[in-house]
Amino acid sequence: MSEDDLSQRPEGFQRVARALAERGHPHAPRWLEVSARTSQEAADALGVQVGQIAKSVIFRRKADEVAVLVVTSGDKRVDEKKVAAQVGSLGRSDADFVKARTGFTIGGVSPLAHATPAVTLIDRELFRFDEIWAAAGHPNGVFRLSPAQLEALTGAPVADVTQA
Repeated sequence: MSEDDLSQRPEGFQRVARALAERGHPHAPRWLEVSARTSQEAADALGVQVGQIAKSVIFRRKADEVAVLVVTSGDKRVDEKKVAAQVGSLGRSDADFVKARTGFTIGGVSPLAHATPAVTLIDRELFRFDEIWAAAGHPNGVFRLSPAQLEALTGAPVADVTQA
């Protein structure tokens, strides 16, 4: 994507594109002509399995109001008890909290380039796939990566965070 094309995109998408380029990630983010707010919508738009969508789920840590990001496989549900055992007591986050902490709207939360650093955990279930897709700062933005690249880009630990 050229700089001119990029400058026409929303700020969150631009922030993710810059972060990926700075880290030498081989795949620039893609702009989809359809919104991919859900894992199913993203999978349908990309022609991949729902499990290959790395969905970002944000919680609020009660102790300090820090955002907790769980990057999980699109076909799994996060087990809040498993996450809380690793990071502390959790509360729900609303759209305003997500936007304030990450700089992204729900449906477009990227695993990187947040406004404020989040405590991040990566779902081990993502490692079932060679290739996954994550949100790129906007509901129409996605980028391709491997689970190992996700781990390297975020520096986050891989954990068991999903319901059986």
